[in-house]
Amino acid sequence: MGEFLLRIFRAIFGGPVPSVDADALLTERAKAKGERLDWRNSIVDLLKVLDLDSSLAGRKELADELGYEGPLDGSAQMNVWLHAEVMKRVRSGEYR
Repeated sequence: MGEFLLRIFRAIFGGPVPSVDADALLTERAKAKGERLDWRNSIVDLLKVLDLDSSLAGRKELADELGYEGPLDGSAQMNVWLHAEVMKRVRSGEYR
């Protein structure tokens, strides 16, 4: 399991759990942050909810770690891909 997946899993669940509604947990975490976070559409906000580095450097590193094949330039294309990939992995529970 990649380090990224471990970080996300621990950030959301705090350890192994059998089955969860990832969207509901993300919604609760977002509310607890005390600011309006559009995690369903924004990779920056999603990473904030997950307590991960949302800076450009952090997103570049994450995109590289997850296998993004385009330029690591912070473009909309990279961010949209990264958001979809993070959500896919969070929802799939592949790292239980």
